[in-house]
Amino acid sequence: MRPLPGRAPNAIRYGRPPINLRLIHDRSLLCEVSDASSTTPHQRRAPTYDEGGRGLLLVAQLAEHWGTRHARQGKTVWAELNETVEIPIFTDV
Repeated sequence: MRPLPGRAPNAIRYGRPPINLRLIHDRSLLCEVSDASSTTPHQRRAPTYDEGGRGLLLVAQLAEHWGTRHARQGKTVWAELNETVEIPIFTDV
């Protein structure tokens, strides 16, 4: 794994360095973000006007599978997307 240039926003905010990103494309796309923190992220329902708090909710809705894998030092949050996933486009009305 290589250090993630620019870093993943939630890993920066809540995780501990080193932060790594790994993308594996085979029959699906596997995205992994690892950091040295052992704290498990959790889904929450953000109030309507909050700017944050929807990351894992979006991941759960778009990913075929997702989860957290713990290691001796840190954790990896991963999501698997298949090639047929339809990502909604939001526009202002």
